[in-house]
Amino acid sequence: MDRSKPKYYFLSTPVFRHLVFWLGVFLYFLFFINFSNYSGYRQLFEFTTAIVSLQIITAYTSIYFLIPHFLNRKKTVLFVLCFIVLLITMYALYILFKWYYYDPRYFDYYNPIQKAEAEQPFWKRLTSISALLSKSIKFLTPAALLLMARFYKNRQKYLKLNEQKRIAELTALRHQLNPHFLFNTLNNLYALALKKSDETPEVIEKLSDILDYMLYRCEDTYVPLNKEIELIKNYLSLEKLRYGKRVNITFSDQIDKDVKIAPLLLLTFIENAFKHGVVQELNEAFISIKISLDENEIIFNILNSKPKLDIEKDTIKGIGLSNVKKQLELLYGNGYSLYINDEKETYDVTLKLESK
Repeated sequence: MDRSKPKYYFLSTPVFRHLVFWLGVFLYFLFFINFSNYSGYRQLFEFTTAIVSLQIITAYTSIYFLIPHFLNRKKTVLFVLCFIVLLITMYALYILFKWYYYDPRYFDYYNPIQKAEAEQPFWKRLTSISALLSKSIKFLTPAALLLMARFYKNRQKYLKLNEQKRIAELTALRHQLNPHFLFNTLNNLYALALKKSDETPEVIEKLSDILDYMLYRCEDTYVPLNKEIELIKNYLSLEKLRYGKRVNITFSDQIDKDVKIAPLLLLTFIENAFKHGVVQELNEAFISIKISLDENEIIFNILNSKPKLDIEKDTIKGIGLSNVKKQLELLYGNGYSLYINDEKETYDVTLKLESK
């Protein structure tokens, strides 16, 4: 006995759901049809059983044979032909049931219209196109409902798989980004330790705050923007300690309401500004950062100077920016715009995001 399954596991099985569905169809015919046309519950039960049986055959033949073997394999003409044969076969079985069993048994209880229909020759009833179309709709209705339910379930499954894939990709990207960021920060700490700087404890404290945020507080898809700003301020404090007067940093944020943003996106652009605008600059460099809100749009701008000696021309390559571009596509789709203006002396990035 499998004890890992819930006690009422069978209630969630496809077989049970299908049984409930067909029981509902059967009860619908049994209780919502005009009872005055029948002599009693026995006649109504027999007629309903015959109709539902033909509906079951039509539904499962279509769903589990015709559609997978012909329609899904793009054999459309063959599918249509087999489908028509199926409906004609179901209609023929219905006429045989009426002719040999149902009509002789309940003829005396028929109204004049039903009697006139029952007295028609067998082949005339069998070749009636209008009757065939009418009964075909009745045979196909449950099949259509099952197909709609199946389509909805498959759609939900597809959306769930896509979401799982998106989350997995984002997780992989963040795992790639975090070591990249930590490596740079630890380099900063190492440089200060070599100098035996009194600022080393402050750096450790800032780094501790950054680690706490990255490991425990930014696992959600979107985080409060003010937390990201706090992270950026801590990072800038570390870089100011490292470079001192070699870099002039200005930072302003104009955030007047609570909005959310994908974590660690903005930090990547700031890292790039230091990596390509400060590290290689022998004289004083500058970095200007602005974060603001325009209605429901987050606007981030960073402008940094470029070193006089053009040691590394391509400033956009590397893990950081390629990583963040992938995250932007996954998280924001068409809800973002990224502008990069690479001039001779400055590198200017403007990122606009839909706030969450």
